[in-house]
Amino acid sequence: MSSSLYSTWYHPYKPAKEFNKKVAYFSMEFAIDQALAIYSGGLGFLAGSHMRSAYDLKQNMIGVGILWKYGYYDQARNEDQSLKVEFNEKTYDFLEDTGITVKIQLHENPNVHVKAYVLKPEIFGNVPLYLLSTDVEENDHLSRTITNHLYDSNELTRISQSIVLGIGGAKVVEALGGADIYHLNEGHALPAFYYLKDRGVKKSQLAFTTHTPEKAGNEERDGRHLNRCGFFGRYFSDVELEKELVNDGMISYTVSALRMANKSNAVSKLHAKVSKNMWKDYKGVSKIMAITNAQNQHYWQDDKLKNAWKRKSSKNFHTRKNELKKELFAEVYNQTGKEFDPDTLTLVWARRLAGYKRADLLLHDLERFNRIVHNTEYPVQIIWAGKPYPFDYYAIDIFNHLVNHSKGYANLAVLIGYELDLSRKLKLGSDVWLNTPRITREASGTSGMSAAMNGSVNVSVNDGWIQEFEKDEVNSFVLPKGDHTKPVWDQDRIDAYNLYNVLENKVIPTYYDDPTAWHKLVINGIEDVIPEFTSERMAKEYYSKLYK
Repeated sequence: MSSSLYSTWYHPYKPAKEFNKKVAYFSMEFAIDQALAIYSGGLGFLAGSHMRSAYDLKQNMIGVGILWKYGYYDQARNEDQSLKVEFNEKTYDFLEDTGITVKIQLHENPNVHVKAYVLKPEIFGNVPLYLLSTDVEENDHLSRTITNHLYDSNELTRISQSIVLGIGGAKVVEALGGADIYHLNEGHALPAFYYLKDRGVKKSQLAFTTHTPEKAGNEERDGRHLNRCGFFGRYFSDVELEKELVNDGMISYTVSALRMANKSNAVSKLHAKVSKNMWKDYKGVSKIMAITNAQNQHYWQDDKLKNAWKRKSSKNFHTRKNELKKELFAEVYNQTGKEFDPDTLTLVWARRLAGYKRADLLLHDLERFNRIVHNTEYPVQIIWAGKPYPFDYYAIDIFNHLVNHSKGYANLAVLIGYELDLSRKLKLGSDVWLNTPRITREASGTSGMSAAMNGSVNVSVNDGWIQEFEKDEVNSFVLPKGDHTKPVWDQDRIDAYNLYNVLENKVIPTYYDDPTAWHKLVINGIEDVIPEFTSERMAKEYYSKLYK
């Protein structure tokens, strides 16, 4: 193992007394800045906001992630405007080589080299972020490709990525002098817990955050296969392995992490209830507390909107909102050739595009939909944006369906490149932020928080964080609660019906007929989201509740 100037725990400040514990935070993705394309969606946005707030609060924390050579993917278009997936190599001259290289065993290869780069705090205003890469000369070709693609579709590569992040990351933290707390943001880095336990790290030092009730987010793989791959940091005997197995020979990343962690958390109060119910039949799991996700106010909130809100100037607020709408509409025009009007009510649906999030719910009943989008007395504009997983063909089909359907409408647009910069433009430039997942399946859903910070009114199903925020028709519009036990077709039909009713009878008339009431909704939304749903509150809670 080599070392250098950066092979010590490094911060540009003396940590605040209440945040003095050394915390290493492991995450598969971090959305820190548009210039660093190593994230896919909400998990990364959340981790990025956390690292920024940890820096703002002078917390004694570092992030540990992976330097993805091709990022997630670049969202482009085919000739017919449908989704095109591109993998382009990324290079970052603002990252520095730490001089730390560690070795891990993968499968039959005991000498896979993992190099650590550092994103120093001075670049983007976050705690130090150590990013791991196997793309080094000492490795064979196959080993070099492990850190190519975030969420690689090949199962063996995905397992290897977990070992690189978990065991490689733990060894890098050791080289930096070790940590008081090792925190896994989701189960991807689970091998870290097995490795650290073998090294004498106590259970009281292990913390875990579970993020999703979705099956795809709770990985489960054959235990014997993982053992052969080197997942546990050494070869487990049959007796040792047997203790870890669940569900007929499987390792559930979430169950193992919940068992090994001293404390665990879910990411909203509702999600904590759902999680406790999901894992209640497994012995030895840690208690799951609720620490609701949040977003970084300094990064997401527009300064001029913030000043107008603080000074209670509705005129300045409206003027700035119109400027931000024009900036967003320049992007719409650039991508689609459609000219949107800043005086028209603008609805946005934008987030990671997965089937259960129902980007196409508005199109459920085309007669009702057309009645809304063709109403000249109360005009609306609708923008969709979102990146599906590059091999989720169902989600890609939804994206392409929206693209094809919007072609015949001057007031509908589907945008590509849903990353930090576009996300910010959409949150700043929208009037309404649509949130339409199937009930109980959205653990938190943080995009509506940063939208509300910028005067975009949430129109949402009653799921995730919204349950803690919503005051229907006071700071948001919430659909009547659905029955998640019904067949999905019935859920979609009922939720679509309710969505059309809320838009036609409440949202759209309020915007046009009662601007004072609309402005009050906007201001209530800002005041109820700040500071309760800022990551400053969240970062403090992690120290006071999870790391205690």
